[in-house]
Amino acid sequence: MNGGTADGMAASGGAMNGTTDGTTMEHVAFDAGGAGAGVQASRFRARGGAEELHLSVVGPAGATFERGLAAVEAAYREALGRLDLPPSSAVFRRVFVSDAANQAAAVRGSSLGGGGEGAGPVAVSVVEQPPLPERKLALWAYHVHDPAGLRKDAVPGGVALRRGGLGHLWVTDLGHAGTNGDANPLAQTRRIFATYEDLLAAQGADLARHAIRTWLFVQNVDVNYAGMVKGRIEVFDRSGLTADTHYIASTGIEGRHADPARLVNLDAYAIPGVGAGQVRYLQAPDHLGPTHLYGVTFERGVAVDHGDRRHVLVSGTASIEPGGRTLHPGDVGRQVERTFANVEALLADAGAGPADLAHLIVYLRDPADRGVVEAFVRARYPRVPWILVRAPVCRPDWLVEAECVAIRGVRNPGLAAF
Repeated sequence: MNGGTADGMAASGGAMNGTTDGTTMEHVAFDAGGAGAGVQASRFRARGGAEELHLSVVGPAGATFERGLAAVEAAYREALGRLDLPPSSAVFRRVFVSDAANQAAAVRGSSLGGGGEGAGPVAVSVVEQPPLPERKLALWAYHVHDPAGLRKDAVPGGVALRRGGLGHLWVTDLGHAGTNGDANPLAQTRRIFATYEDLLAAQGADLARHAIRTWLFVQNVDVNYAGMVKGRIEVFDRSGLTADTHYIASTGIEGRHADPARLVNLDAYAIPGVGAGQVRYLQAPDHLGPTHLYGVTFERGVAVDHGDRRHVLVSGTASIEPGGRTLHPGDVGRQVERTFANVEALLADAGAGPADLAHLIVYLRDPADRGVVEAFVRARYPRVPWILVRAPVCRPDWLVEAECVAIRGVRNPGLAAF
């Protein structure tokens, strides 16, 4: 079961990777909730600093939605108890569902969809990307625990986490239910980014300097992706984001909103106040080339430095070579190998590696290929929290795509600790 207890792992077992600078990355996994739900978690610790945790909670196989939701809620509560996490540490949650039109309202009305007692504001995303195999829902949750206290502010569209003089802005569920002239992905993308730029401006930020990571969920990606790409290019050109400056790390992937009129939906992470010297865009020229070579505009990944750690966010990555050509068409086994070779090359450019992984999402076009992909990820990253979902990628011949978050301990005396 992906997201559950890995083969050969004790129910509450874990592995810890330490570094000479006093930081550690620990991975744990266990079954929880009493109904077949599985939990995996990563925990990054820095001496005297805040802890960061990423949790994957995957519902029981074959369960009804109601039972699956109850099981995920129970498993999540149990995980917070085992990990000694207060509810107030929650910053961001994404809930992957199998049928947004019939499930999103129930998720948003549950403890997963709101802050909950004592949690304060939390940015919550609900997207239709059916968890595999045969799950109704799964959860990715991001928590920050600081014994000295945590400041979170509710802002329009999400939450702002205040750390080290910076505002970590998580915004979710930005979309536009188009009618008449707006009922197409081009117009909706324009409107979405206009809304996002207004939200950034309200925080003293802008798209070019402060947007770090986006997720663009596109309904019927085979048809509507081109319109989204065109709209994004227009927005970026207007904002000064070009091949000569930089773009934004991103995933553009199949995903549906509960409202079928929303053809494009946006989740985004920005850091108002971040300095240009703290942000570096990742390259792996032996494995991947610039995206503008084949007509799209996003960065392969980004590394953001703080005084005590480096955050590495790798964009949606597939089986591709430097010129933009798909490698191994029709062969999911070789595609997943190349996909993760590309991911690891990007991690290496940030000075990170598999031991620093905090979370993985793997997107699969054909659920029948699940066994091959699951076997690969379990063997190569046995303790890393991950979620496998059905979500066709932006090219029909890309059978699998992956993205990740990694955290690496570093020492940057001139920067504030996270």
